[in-house]
Amino acid sequence: MSHHAAVWIDQKEARIFHVQAESFDESTLHAPHHVARHPKSQTSDKHHPEEEQRFFHEVAQALEAANEILVLGPSTAKLHFLNYVHKHNAAMSPRIVGVETVDHPTDKQLAAYVRDYFVKVDKTAGSIR
Repeated sequence: MSHHAAVWIDQKEARIFHVQAESFDESTLHAPHHVARHPKSQTSDKHHPEEEQRFFHEVAQALEAANEILVLGPSTAKLHFLNYVHKHNAAMSPRIVGVETVDHPTDKQLAAYVRDYFVKVDKTAGSIR
């Protein structure tokens, strides 16, 4: 059985969801204060790439057990996380099965979205095999 996980990520936090047949766990990792990247305030003294990398490293560790990973978020943080994974955790890259733009859903909305997404992925994978 596949262990699915999803991460909803923005510049302030990462909400990680582990989805299995009978369970659904959520945890939240908070970004360091300096990770926030606002387009009008991207000066070198405001952006701290080492803190961003530490944050992304923690997120990647929280997703390590997943066979399939969905990355969600409202803006560019999800893309920055993908770039981090490609550069620093290449073994995780093939396990990322989707990247979706999702604004700021409630926990229930996000849980439903993730479950529906993986039901579709599993059906598609079953028809290919």
